[in-house]
Amino acid sequence: MVLNYIWIGFIIIAFVFALFRLVFEHDTQVFNEIIRAIFDSSAKGFEVAIGLTGILSLWLGILKIGEKAGLIEALSRFSSPVLRRLFPGIPEGHPASGTIFMNISANMLGLDNAATPIGLKAMKELQSLNDRKDTASNAMIMFLNINASGLTIIPITIMMYRAQFGAANPSDVFIPIMIATFCSTLVAILSVCFIQKINIFQKSLLLFFSGFVLLIAGLLFFFHSLPSDKVSVYSSLTANLVLFTVICLFLLSGIVKKINVYDAFILGAKEGFFTAVKIIPYLIAILVAIGVFRASGAMDFFIDAIRWLVAACNFDTSFVEGLPTIFMKPLSGSGARGMMLDAMNTFGADSFVGRLSCVAQGSTDTILYVVAVYYGSINIRNTRHTIPCALLADLIGAIAAITVTYIFFPVN
Repeated sequence: MVLNYIWIGFIIIAFVFALFRLVFEHDTQVFNEIIRAIFDSSAKGFEVAIGLTGILSLWLGILKIGEKAGLIEALSRFSSPVLRRLFPGIPEGHPASGTIFMNISANMLGLDNAATPIGLKAMKELQSLNDRKDTASNAMIMFLNINASGLTIIPITIMMYRAQFGAANPSDVFIPIMIATFCSTLVAILSVCFIQKINIFQKSLLLFFSGFVLLIAGLLFFFHSLPSDKVSVYSSLTANLVLFTVICLFLLSGIVKKINVYDAFILGAKEGFFTAVKIIPYLIAILVAIGVFRASGAMDFFIDAIRWLVAACNFDTSFVEGLPTIFMKPLSGSGARGMMLDAMNTFGADSFVGRLSCVAQGSTDTILYVVAVYYGSINIRNTRHTIPCALLADLIGAIAAITVTYIFFPVN
C-alpha cells in the first residue's frame, strides 16, 4: 500500500512541476523531457532485469548445490542463536536462516552481485513460511530493512571511483562510510524490533551487537594502520578471495556428498532465470516514476529550497551540493551513483562535496529498488511497515554521513 502511494505521488508531483515550468517559465521542452524519461526508464528497467538474469542463474545454481549438499542447513544452525531472535517467525534449522546469513555477509563485503540473488533466494524461503502470500511477514520486513540499510564494511566500488577521479587518497572515506552505514543499520534493526515488539536486551542479541562493534573497531584499526595506497588493494583482495572461496566450498561440498553437481546447478539456474523475468514489471514501474520525477525538475526545486532555508538560518551550506546524491539514494542506485560521480567531476574528488557524496553513497542502499526487486520476486503487494522503517534508517544514515564528513573533512 505504501509503495502504491509513493508511486502515484511521484507521478502527480512530476505533473504539477511540469505544468509550473510550462506556465511560469515557458519551458516548452519539459514534457518532451518527461516522455523521453519514461521511455528511457522503461528500457533501463528491462536492461537491469536482463543483466540480473545471468547473475541470478549463476548464484541460484551455486546455492542449489549448497542446499543439496547440506551447507545451507549448516549455516542455518550456525546463525540460529542470533537470527532466531531477530526473526522469531523462522523455525530453527529452516533454510531461510542460512540464506539470510549468506546475504548479510555478502552485503557487508560489498559483493552486490552475489548478495542480490542470495537475497531473492531468502525471500522465496521466507514466502514458504508466510500465511498471507500477498502481505509481507515480520521476518521479510526485518530482512528487507537490513538490506536497505546497506551495511557495507568494504566499499570497494566507491574507492575505485575516487581513484579514477584523481583522489589523493581514495580510501580516506573508508572510516566515515563505515560509521554512517553502521548508524543506519542499527536504526533499521531497532525500529523494526520496536514495532514488532522484539526484545533487544536478550543475551544473544547483546553479545551479537557487542561483537559487531568490536569487529568494526578491529577493522578500523587494521585499515587505519595500512598505507593509504594499500587500503583499496587489501579491501578488494579480501572481498574477491571470500567470494571465490565460497564458490569452491559449495562445489567441493557437492562432490563430497556425491550429488550430481551439474544437474543441481542447472536446476538452480532455471529458478534464477524465471525469477529475473518475474521482477521486470516491478522494476519498470518504479524506475519510470523516478525518471519522471527527476525530469520534471522537482528534485532541483527541493534542493534549491533547502539551500535557501539553510542560508536563511545562517548555517553552512556546503553540504547542500551533496544533497542530490542523498535524495537520489533511496530512489535509484544508478541515479545516486551518477550524482556522486557528477559531484566529484564538478567539485573535485577531494572537495568537501565530493567526499560527502561518496560517504552518502555508501551509507545506505537503494530502498525502493530493494523493495521492488525483493517483494516483486514473490508478488508481495502489502509491504506494511517496511518502507517507513527503511526511510527512517535512510534519514539517520544521511544525517550521519553529513556529520562525519564535517568531522573528518572540515570546511576551510
